[in-house]
Amino acid sequence: MDALIGWLQRATGLNPDLLHKVLTSVLTVLVVWVLHRLIVVLVLKHIGDLRLRYRLKKTSGYVLFLGAVIVLGRIWFEGFQTVATFFGLLSAGIAIALRDLLVNLAGWIFIIWRRPLEVGDRIQVGEHAGDVIDIRVFQFTLMEIGNWVGADQSTGRIIHIPNGRVFTEPIANYSKGFQYIWNEVPVLITFESNWRKAKEILLEIAARHAEHLSKAAEEKVREAARKFMIFYTKLTPTVYTSVEESGILLTIRYLCEPRRRRNSEQAIWEDILSEFAKCDDIDFAYPTRRYFDNVVEGKPGTRRSATSEPNPGGS
Repeated sequence: MDALIGWLQRATGLNPDLLHKVLTSVLTVLVVWVLHRLIVVLVLKHIGDLRLRYRLKKTSGYVLFLGAVIVLGRIWFEGFQTVATFFGLLSAGIAIALRDLLVNLAGWIFIIWRRPLEVGDRIQVGEHAGDVIDIRVFQFTLMEIGNWVGADQSTGRIIHIPNGRVFTEPIANYSKGFQYIWNEVPVLITFESNWRKAKEILLEIAARHAEHLSKAAEEKVREAARKFMIFYTKLTPTVYTSVEESGILLTIRYLCEPRRRRNSEQAIWEDILSEFAKCDDIDFAYPTRRYFDNVVEGKPGTRRSATSEPNPGGS
């Protein structure tokens, strides 16, 4: 080692103390990198759970990085004998010069500690929604959903969001707590349609596609109620009735998994189209303009017979 330092000193012109620090620092970084690669290759490849493997990989990287920083601090800073001293100097420098990075670092600590979001969760932060695919010290990454694509489908874009946004933006998490979402399918039929029959058909279709989720959802509600004020009295699919300008609106409301909203809605609509096609007394409604003849079409009590009309000429 001394011979190597002597040769490098003659080649570089650096003093022995500085050269020793440089070599020790390079060796420290190399050892940390090798250790991390060994953990990834020898340990993590035998773990089949992707989430667990991701967490262990990230945790081992953070621990090794922290250890390397501490060792390098003891090498380069005189009087750096305690971890508290180093972190005091580091935090003071960051607070003065790197305020945004400090906020993002605090956001990362908050995410790791309180876990408002985890890798694999589907969330919305401000105007951005997507699946969390990575969490780092200063930012987390989403695979975007929605935007110009309908029904919460992926757009293919990756969005990097600073960790500090967890303090300033509301976070909607699709995957924590209740773990299901309510979806609604509005079906508009004409006033002349047999709406009671249509409602029975829609109830049967909704139950066919979502009834099986109700029992699982009941257990999730009980689990969520231990941590949040979540209470539902009715978890089975239902159909609500209302009147719109163009017809009678029957709205199917049912539970679905966040990532299956579009598929479930497509399956329900295909069944609706098939069932309504069999019924001569049910028609879909759409905005139209029509002439209404009260004498012919009105209810019996409101019709005015032609003979009861006053004679404009008199007699």
